[in-house]
Parts: sequence; C-alpha cells; structure tokens
Amino acid sequence: MPFDFKKEYKEFYMPKNRPEIVNVPAANYVAVRGSGDPNEEDGAYKQAIGVLYAVAYTLKMSGKAGHRIEGFYDYVVPPLEGLWWQEGVEGVDYTNKASFNWISLIRLPDFITEEELRWAAETASKKKEIDCSAAEFLNVDEGLCVQIMHCGPYYDDEPASVALMDAYIAENGYENDFSSSRLHHEIYLSDARRTAPEKLKTVIRHPIRRK
Repeated sequence: MPFDFKKEYKEFYMPKNRPEIVNVPAANYVAVRGSGDPNEEDGAYKQAIGVLYAVAYTLKMSGKAGHRIEGFYDYVVPPLEGLWWQEGVEGVDYTNKASFNWISLIRLPDFITEEELRWAAETASKKKEIDCSAAEFLNVDEGLCVQIMHCGPYYDDEPASVALMDAYIAENGYENDFSSSRLHHEIYLSDARRTAPEKLKTVIRHPIRRK
C-alpha cells in the first residue's frame, strides 16, 4: 500500500476544528515562489501550481520513466500547501490579495534529493512542455505552532478561524511569532474544483512562542 503522509502524520494534516499546539518537525518540499492575487485567472499562482504538480508526479512516476531513485518507495503525492505573507503585515490581510507574497509547496519523501528534483524539473519541462525551472528544493523547519482545521471558503471565512487561534494562544501563555522565515501556513485538503466552498477543508497553521 502506498505511503500516505495524511494518514501517517494525522497530527499535522488532520487537526480538529478547534485550535491546538503542535511541534512540527523539519520537512523537505518542492516549492515555487511568487506574488500577486492567487485568484487571478491564469496568473502566476495558478501557473506555479501547474509546475508543482508536474514535478511532483514526475518524481512519483520516475520508475516508469526508467529513472531509478535510491531508497524509493511508492507513496501518495501529498496535498498542496502554501506559505503566505505581505510586506509590513503581521499575519494576513485578507482584504488585499494583490499584495500577497507566497511560496507554494508539495511535501517530498525523504529519499528525494536536490539532484533528483533537478532531474524531475528538467524531465517535466520536456514532457509537459512547460517551464519548470522555478521549482526548488526547500527545507522548512516550523517548530512550535498553533493550528486548526478550517472548514469553508479559503479567504472569506478564514479570519474567524484565525481569531480562535489567537484567543487560544493568548489564554495559554503564547503569542504569534511571525518573521521572514516563520509564516502563515495553509494546507489544502480539498479539491476546490470538485468541492462546494462551504465543505472545503484547510489546515491553518501559525508560528508561536512563549510570552
């Protein structure tokens, strides 16, 4: 049976719909950076997602392409994730989507190296006829965080979930710890093309520290 990150690491992918504190270990990702409104039709964000999935599935199907990766085991491609920030803003200003900076991510199994990622980006570029050169190997070490399962639209209803997180950490002696390396984090568990907005499930995660 293929290794499934969501099932093996439920504490990080399937939290409850109330805030909880977690210590998130470092993990490797394929990532694409960009800026601008993620809802823009055929914009940079949607192009980045296309690159991520092209590279991620090239790695998963590497054996069928005749490429051997040392230590390879079959796995389910993990869900899309995103790190978000805006200059001069702590957390997220949902009313100004055009000012977003983002890093779109898909987690990688530990056996994937930077060299294998370069191979996949080059292979996907040729096979899919899209430029995958923006894909990079990124290690993210989040550490102490608060998270919640948000149910509903990505942006319109998220402030309510974030308010619950802020209240929870304040009551328990913590505060937010946003920085250039510790960012608003979302994990998208639903396919927005096939899921009604009110049924979308998204993990929201914020970095915290003791007061």
